[in-house]
Amino acid sequence: MSSEEAVESQQLDRYECRACGYVYEPEKGDSRKATAGTPFDELPISWRCPVCGAKPSAFQNIGPKEGASGFKENYSYGLGVNTLTAGQKSLLIFSALGLAVLFFLSLYGLK
Repeated sequence: MSSEEAVESQQLDRYECRACGYVYEPEKGDSRKATAGTPFDELPISWRCPVCGAKPSAFQNIGPKEGASGFKENYSYGLGVNTLTAGQKSLLIFSALGLAVLFFLSLYGLK
């Protein structure tokens, strides 16, 4: 990945307000001052959190929406599940739970 691609991908990162939990998504903007497609770094100086009114310094970069969840330095640990997105992890967990329920219910078929 070149430095230009890294800068471009960081512009699409989401930012979360540490005070109230509001997530600013550049693709959507907000309902008041930021139009859709406005990166967080290009917001006006007077911009505040639409929910609690916090300054932009109260926001934390939480990364892109479709990226793998977790810290990048931890991706190499585990059985490969650290590189899955949050949706893929949820699907894996609930599928395993559903399979466990089916196995448990199949015990009633034993005589």
